[in-house]
Parts: sequence; C-alpha cells; structure tokens
Amino acid sequence: MEKHNAIIKPSYDDRLTNEDLAPLRKQSWNSYNIFAFWMSEVHSVGGYITAGSLFALGLSSWQVLAALLIGILIVQFFANLVAKPSQVTSVPYPVICRSTFGVLGANIPALIRGLIAVAWYGIQTYLASSAFLLIVLKFFPETAIYADIRQYGFAGLSYLGWAAFAVMWVLQAIVFWTGMEAIRKFIDWAGPAVYVVMFFLAAWLIHKAGWSNIDLNLGGIKYSGAAVIPVMLNAIALVVSYFSGPMLNFGDFSRYCKDYKAVKRGTFWGLPVNFLGFSLLTVVCIAATLPLYGKLITDPVEMVSHIDNTVAVVLGGLTFMIATVGINIVANFVSPAFDFSNVAPKFISWRMGGLIAAVGSIFITPWNLFHNPQMIHYTLDILGSFIGPLFGILIADFYLVRKQQVIVDDLFSMDRNGAYWYRNGYNPRAIMALIPSALIPMRCINLLTIPDAGVVDVGGQSIIFDGKNTTLPKARDLAKFRSRTGMVFQHFNLFPHMTVQQNVMEGMVTVLKTPKQEARAVADALLQRVGLSDRAEAYPSMLSGGQKQRVAIARALAMKPAVMLFDEATSALDPELVGEVLNVIRSLAAEGMTMILVTHEIAFAREVADQVIFMRDGVVVESGPPAIVIDNPQKEATRSFLSRFKNSVQ
Repeated sequence: MEKHNAIIKPSYDDRLTNEDLAPLRKQSWNSYNIFAFWMSEVHSVGGYITAGSLFALGLSSWQVLAALLIGILIVQFFANLVAKPSQVTSVPYPVICRSTFGVLGANIPALIRGLIAVAWYGIQTYLASSAFLLIVLKFFPETAIYADIRQYGFAGLSYLGWAAFAVMWVLQAIVFWTGMEAIRKFIDWAGPAVYVVMFFLAAWLIHKAGWSNIDLNLGGIKYSGAAVIPVMLNAIALVVSYFSGPMLNFGDFSRYCKDYKAVKRGTFWGLPVNFLGFSLLTVVCIAATLPLYGKLITDPVEMVSHIDNTVAVVLGGLTFMIATVGINIVANFVSPAFDFSNVAPKFISWRMGGLIAAVGSIFITPWNLFHNPQMIHYTLDILGSFIGPLFGILIADFYLVRKQQVIVDDLFSMDRNGAYWYRNGYNPRAIMALIPSALIPMRCINLLTIPDAGVVDVGGQSIIFDGKNTTLPKARDLAKFRSRTGMVFQHFNLFPHMTVQQNVMEGMVTVLKTPKQEARAVADALLQRVGLSDRAEAYPSMLSGGQKQRVAIARALAMKPAVMLFDEATSALDPELVGEVLNVIRSLAAEGMTMILVTHEIAFAREVADQVIFMRDGVVVESGPPAIVIDNPQKEATRSFLSRFKNSVQ
C-alpha cells in the first residue's frame, strides 16, 4: 500500500489501525479506473464461459440479451449501493463493517469473506496454471512425462503441475506486492488488452467460418410462450450470482475513487455497456467454432488450442491467462489482504495479509479441493451462503438505520462510549441477523433438485417425497446414496491435466479409497471395455468428442454404480461419433445395467429401452413400453413431438 496516504489521528487505537486500513488522505481514482476494475471482473475465462452459456439456454438471441441487460442492471444498482459507504469514508470493507457489526465484531464478516477468497484464489490460480500447462504441452510435448502424477507427483499434483502453479502464484504475488497503485495500472491495461485480442480473435474466426454460417442461437431455440419466463429468470439469476463476490468486494476499490459520481460513471461503462459488448463478442467466437471445428467450444483456452497459427495461440493463451490473473487479484487477493489485516492491524499489514492468503491457498491444495465435488459443496457452498446476508446487512444498516451517516473516527476507537462499541465491541443484533439468514440457503444445498412428490429408490435405499414432510438423509447417508449413481454429462467434464487412465482412476482413489495399483487395473479393464485401451496415456485434448465421452462412461462405471444416468450424452458430438458412444450404451444394456437416458436418439431409445417416458415442462405426458409410446403414442403432445423424428424411427 502506498505510504503517507493515510490519515491516522492520535485518538485512533492501534488495535484497530494501520496505514492500510485508515482513511485515505487523497482519493485519486477516476471513472476509467472503476471501468477497468469491472473489465477485469468480466474479462476472464469464467466470464467468457458464463456469457456463452446463457446463449445456449434455448432462448432466442433477443431474449438472452434482455435477460443479460436486466441481470446486469440489477448488479449495477447493488454495486453502486455497496460502493458508497466505502467511498464516502475512504475505508475498506472490513472497516466499514465496524459500523454495523461493532469494532471487534467486524472480524466475523471479514474472516468469512477472507476464507472464501483464499479458497477461490487457490482454485483460480490452479485453473490458470492448468491453462498454462496445456499451452506448454502443446509446444513442448516431450515434457508430458512430468505431467504424469503417478511417476512424478506430490500432494496430488504432478511436478509439471507444481511448476505451472508456482509460476502463476509468483506472477500474481509480484503484482500484488508492488502495491495498490501497481494493481491499478495492471487492471487499467489488462481489461483493454483482452478486448483487443477478442476483437482480433472474433475477426479471425468470422473470416475462417464465414458470417453466413454463424448462428448466434447456440444450441437452437427450445422455448416459446410462457415457458420462456422461468428460463429468462434463471438467466437473470445466473448473471447476478456470478457478480455476487465482486459486488461484496467493490468497497475495497471504490474507497480510492475521488467522488461518488465517478464511481457511478465507471460502473455504468464497466457493467451494462461492457458486459453486453463482451457477451456479444463471446457468443460470436463460440458460434464460429461450430462451422469451423464441427462442435461448439465454450472454453476459450480449448478454442485457442485449436488455432493452427502459432502466434495466435501464444497471444490468445497469454491474454486469457492475464485476464484470469486480473480477476484473481481483484476478486480474491486484495480483499482477504484487508480482511486478515483487520484482525490484528498492529501486527498484520495489508501486504502481510495478502501473503497469508497466498500461502494459505497453497496449503489447502486447491487442486484436491477442485477435484472433490463434495468438499467444494460442503465448504465453499456453505461459506458462500453468507455472501448475500453480509451484503444485505451492511446495506440495510447504512441506508435504512444510519441514513448514510457514519462517524469515521469512531470506526477506530475502542472507547466504550464510541458509537460502534455496542456490547464489548460486538453488535448482537447484526450477528443474530446473520445466523438465520445464512442458515436458510445452507439448507437448500443438500439436493441438486428436490422432487415435488414420489419415491427415489437406488440399490434398495429409498427417499420418499410427499411435498410436505420430506425428511432428507444426513449428509453422510445422502453422499452414500448419491454414490450409487453414475452420471455421464453432455460435455464430458474430464480433467484436462490428467491422462485418460488417471481420469478413470481419480474417483476410485479419492472417494472409494481404492489402492492405486488396484484402481489402475480396474481403469485399464474399463478402458478396454469401451474400446480405448490404446489411449490410456493420452490427454483429453488429444481425443475426439466420442472418445472423451467413452472415457466419461468408463469413469462413471469405475464407481460401481447401481444406476447409470446419461444426460443427452450424444448431443455435443459430431454425427459420425454418435455411433461409438451408443454402442457402449447398447453393450451396457445387454449386460443388464440399469440406466436412465435423457435423449433425442428416438430410434436408439426404441431399440434398448424397457420403458419410455415422454415429459414436457417437467410433467410426465405419457409412459410405457417403446412399442406403445414411440410406435403408437396415445397423447397428441407425444405424437406432435415424435413427428419431428419420423425418419429416424422408421
């Protein structure tokens, strides 16, 4: 942090004060700096994938744009609300929280926010290092042996993976350590740099694919009429939830802005204008991959890896890594630095707080956290359920209770007569408001979707849903229940830094605690079963779509499920690759495996299914044997649907 830019009065208690937390002597950021801050939040691999995914929801382009606009306007509104308390007092988030939670109680929201940021900082650094590793392997394939965790690995990561993680970790630490002014200069440059490359990338893809071959309705239009409304609401909620973390952190940056009008101008250009522009560029790039590469590629790193121009690959790869570094520093580095400094200002400076966060991100081994969905589910989801309440309590207190009035000097006072001493430095009302408001969303993360009514029975264990008094199993029993199902998704979801064999082994070793030698033997047998024994040492980037899906099937079978679930397992494949996946599913049916398939492969469903269920808008329209539902449907809705596939079922 820049020295001598803090106002520290003699009355300020050193247990609450240091140069990094104290009010600023000079606030110099302008609208462009705030604009660049939001560009760093938007211009990332996550932002790219999020924006692109909205265009694949089955809505028309104008409906998606409307949902984007509504969602980002909501974000803009709340971002401006949370920016003002810190801007007018020139103090960071944990300090302004002292007015709400008490001068000591503010450590509660600070530590919660800090822990969330440390976990995500580690995961984002790991993901950025994975992108870097893919580029290294593309240009130096001879180093692939050091990416083999079985031969060269430590603490769940290969030696090459450790090297890539270390490079990204050090680069981010260097930018952070040079201070807030250097961070400002970095994000001022990084956001526009991504735009420049995105424009060139979009132009190159359009030139190669041909504008007439590009359809901006990714995945086609699936909804019309009233059915559009819940999908649009879901898209709006997705936009707002994506920005929930940056909104909570915004005060750490708005404190540097010279006035509140500059904050609002920068937020306007950085959110609705910039987000819509970036989203349009994103969807053009994604849509162009279909005619160019035969499939939709939503991951920008994978898209860049397909380009046959070496300079473009290097430039594109480095740009997306810089973008990821930018959002990681802004969202997950600066904020925990303030949070940990707030715990003990006398001993922990802003830089030391950042170092604690960075070192902590190593010790949580984020690659293991990322590869264990249950661990992420029960740590980050639970911690994340506090974000909304922390935001809401601060905003309600500042605007409704305090009428936008804060006594800045009392934020740094341990005087029992101070405005924010409350009860021994803690505000019981704020803390009591936080607990129930966080517990409610925490109870909603136990099931992916809770049925309205019915019975789910897997392997002899049943859960009954009556719509009123459903009692879910305990977390451990629920996890055991879920482990009896194997799921194969549309888009493979293979770990890009692992070989085919390692992908199949991972669940057995991590979840089932199978010895590695035994897991390797099972993986080899399953790969032979799906016809990929010769690809065991290959990485996913070296496989076709059909091969990737067969690996995903082998990985699911490795967990010894009682039921296999296939969610449109062939929809993302080229037509010539669909057959190889269907052959594997056909062989599983012949062996007696219980399977539930969501599919539009009508002829295949008629061939292998015992029961067919036709659903529309979440309601069962018709069910029965294939000979009835497919060959002789009784309902008009079923007949209308099947008429689209008349040629495929003959």
